[in-house]
Parts: sequence; structure tokens; C-alpha cells
Amino acid sequence: MGDKRNVLWIMCDQLRFDYLSCYGHPHLQTPNIDKLAERGVRFNRAYVQSPICGPSRMSFYTGRYVRSHGSTWNGIPLRVGEPTLGDHLHEIGVRTVLVGKTHMRADTEGMARLGIAAESFIGARVAECGFEVFERDDGLHPDGPYGANPAYDSYLKAEGYDGPNQWENWANSAEGEDGEVLSGWLLGHADKPARVNAEHAETPYMIKRFKDFVEVAGDQPWCVHLSLIKPHWPYIVPAPYHDMYGADDVIPAIRSQAERENPHPVFGAFMGERVSKAFSNDKTRAKVIPAYMGLIKQIDDEIGKLMEYLEEKGLLENTMVVFTSDHGDYLGDHWMGEKELFHEPSVKIPLIVVDPRAEADCTRGTVNEDLVEAIDLAPTFVEFCGGTPKSNVLEGRSLLPLLESLEPVEWREFAISEYDYSMRNARMELGLPVADCRLAMITDKHWKFIHAEGMRPMLFDLQQDPTELQDLGANPNYAAERERMSEALFAWYRKHHTRITITDKQIAANAGKELQAGILIGYTDEEEVEETKHQQGLS
Repeated sequence: MGDKRNVLWIMCDQLRFDYLSCYGHPHLQTPNIDKLAERGVRFNRAYVQSPICGPSRMSFYTGRYVRSHGSTWNGIPLRVGEPTLGDHLHEIGVRTVLVGKTHMRADTEGMARLGIAAESFIGARVAECGFEVFERDDGLHPDGPYGANPAYDSYLKAEGYDGPNQWENWANSAEGEDGEVLSGWLLGHADKPARVNAEHAETPYMIKRFKDFVEVAGDQPWCVHLSLIKPHWPYIVPAPYHDMYGADDVIPAIRSQAERENPHPVFGAFMGERVSKAFSNDKTRAKVIPAYMGLIKQIDDEIGKLMEYLEEKGLLENTMVVFTSDHGDYLGDHWMGEKELFHEPSVKIPLIVVDPRAEADCTRGTVNEDLVEAIDLAPTFVEFCGGTPKSNVLEGRSLLPLLESLEPVEWREFAISEYDYSMRNARMELGLPVADCRLAMITDKHWKFIHAEGMRPMLFDLQQDPTELQDLGANPNYAAERERMSEALFAWYRKHHTRITITDKQIAANAGKELQAGILIGYTDEEEVEETKHQQGLS
């Protein structure tokens, strides 16, 4: 491979793990993503550390749990000084580059307090979660706090799309019979084609921008976060992808009437959200899900072209390619829309890792069933690029041992995810203080347990009830399992998570050296001091 190793880290937004053919979707064929799985390892039990964009991504970017980095919801900044993947890779000479979405905000108050200018080299990195920004496009709200991407708007304008806000009015709108603009935000328009041509849509545009980076990258190794906006809402897709799928291709929702009878209070509150009611309507699902599938199909087509480009450039032989998502999408399962809670469609993600090293040849085309977390990618990238992951900072585990062996590897017993719903309508409906709106999930390969502050827990038997239709959180017959999982979660909470400035090895090396430093606490006389020095080999 040579000394230069690159990482291409492709992240989709709101892509369900089971909406790829290699993960078992019966109608949506994704041959190009499937080829990645054939060349690498497909992880079947990968979980995000929060089922919503912002905190999930901050865990990806720091290699740390939400309780550790503190960015608990969208728009809550990652605090100044929190080490990021960019910091770890910069130390070993690897550029960490953003092309696409991050869904983060800078800690401007913290930067001002420390006198860090946003236009400085350090300030620019701190403000962007450690990334060197080649192009950032959050593509969320046309006029909101994140905004659309002026560069993408300019690109569309240069391609002949006139008027203001091309992102909103062309890429994410349809056109009525009389030429009127129909907003793609409205679910009833999801079956109509977007006004933009397919080659000018957000997915091919962002991949084009990655290629632009490659052309000017130079010789320094890089880790590029190619962060695609889709298939996140607005659920609207250009022709010909808008009608590739229809109502007959929509998988029936995984839900039961029993879920609506005396549900857990938090679950009940989220089922009452407008978006959940919309996706509980089969007519809405019949329009939206085919568009969602079309967005994924376009991603797959563009991934195929991207891999051809990398092969032409001779980059596949030294570039680790990772394909994943920041969380899933309920799409009507469990009477829910959006994401946010901890059922598998929301908290479990696709994760495919293609490691070009010869050491990984033995696992190519395999499926791994170990419990993998989003925070594992940061230490994986550091180790792949030749560094040593800092175990006192990075809470994830490098995946390289799993990529290098078909034999069982000692691994984690539990996976963790957290969610702060204090900014949601659920808090107001339940009448809770902000401080109590915390959920924490812990899962092994059999049970999933959700702690809800001030309420009963939720419990699911993933072996007997893999679709999670029966909440056993109040069933007296499962008290022992609830106690076991609760204690496992509490044990995780008790671990160190804030001591990041010194390693366990450094602590162990310095323990018991008071006498060597001339600190004579507890000694009676000179004779006792000399005797102790002799025992410790200091005299």
C-alpha cells in the first residue's frame, strides 16, 4: 500500500439500515453499495450514540459518548477544547476534510472567552468540529439557523435555474400543472419529481465537490468526510427516480394496536407528534416511501460512479472506504415518524468498511455480528492511518481487529445510546422539567433496556420479539432482566469519562513516587526514611 493511507468516510443522513439490498430490502436494489459490502465487512449490529443528527454526529466526530462531549441536541455546540477526529489525525499528519453536512454550531461564546478568532487557523478548525472545510452544506432550513448552501445555489444558478433560493425552489420543490412551485416539505407532493434535473441534485453535486477536492489534494494523506444530505427530508427526488418505486414496493409498517394501549409515557407522547400521525397514515406512506427509496437509489447510482472515479485515480488500493448513516427513520414503524427513540429502525445504522490492507483480505464479503458503535470509527481511522488511538480520550474501539480476523475477537458486551428530548413537544406534553428529559438505551444481543428518568423503564426481548412490538418494562416476570440491564447501564455511567488529559499508564507510572519527589508525609524519623528508600531501590 505504501506509506500514504487515505480514508473516504461516506455518511448518508437518515438512511435506515434495512433500506439497502445487502441488508435485505426486498424491492430496493443497491448493487453499488452491495459491492462495497462484497469488498469489505458489513456490520449488522452498528448503533449510533444518539438517534438524532447533532449529538450523533458529535459522537462520530469525537469518538466519545454524548454524556462525555455534552452536545445533547441539534444546535447545542461542541464545547471549545473537546478533542475531535481532526485533532487526532492532525497529530499524525493527516488532513481531515469536510465535504457536505455536519449539523453543528460553533461554541462562539467559548471561543470569545478564550480569545480564539474565528478567522484564525485554530479558530476555523474549532468552529467546524476539527474539519478543514472544503465545502459545507447542511441543507436543512432554507432560511433557518443552518441555512442553505450559497455555493450550491450559485452552482444551480450557473446551470440555468433562476430566481432566489435555488436549493428550496428547485432542488426541493415540485411543479404544478400550471407551473406553480409546490413545496417538497409537504408530504403530499412526495410523488412528484423535483424541479431540478437529476444530475444537478444535491447528491451528485456533493460527490462532484469531493472529486474537485481530490484533483487539488496534493500528496498529504487525507480523511474526507463526504457527508450527503439525502435521503433526509424534504422527501422529494428528481426524475427518473421519482417514480421508480410505487405503493406496491412499500413494506407494511411494523406496528401493532397493542403498542397504542397504555404505552410508555414518552413513547405515547412521541406517537402523538404531527409527523408520527402523518406516517401512521398509509396513504402518506404510499407517497413518501417510494420517494425515500428513489433518493437512496440515486445515492447508489452515484456511489457506483464514485468508485469508478477512485479506481481510475488509483486510489482504491490505499483508501479505506466507509459507508454509513447518522441514524435511521421510522417511516411509520411503531406509529412513528422521524427518528429520536430507540427502536431498531431509528438507532441501528448501516455500516460497511472496506479496508484495502492485505491484513483484511480474510474478512472480505463477510457479515459481522459484534456490537459496534459509531464512536468506533474515530479510533479506527487513527489506527489505519498509522497512529495510536488515545484510550483516555477516545471511548470507541478500533475496528481493525474485527477486520483482520475471522476468529472471535474479545469485544464489548453492551452498546449505548442516549437522547435528550427536552426541546421536543413531548416534554411539554408530559409537563417535565428540562433536566429530567433524558433517555439512555443499553443493548446486548438479547435485550434492549431504556432508562427514562423519573419513569418506568422500557424492555424488549430482541430474540423472541425482534420487531420490538412488546414492551416488557412493566411486566413483573422480567424484573430480573430489568435489574441486570439497569445495573449494566449504571456501571457504564460510573466509568471515567472526563479525565482526558492524562492516561492510565501515566498514572500507574507515577503512583507511589512521593518519597522520590522528596515528600516525607507520615515518616517518623530519618532511619525510617532511609529504610524505605532502600526498599524502593532509591539508595
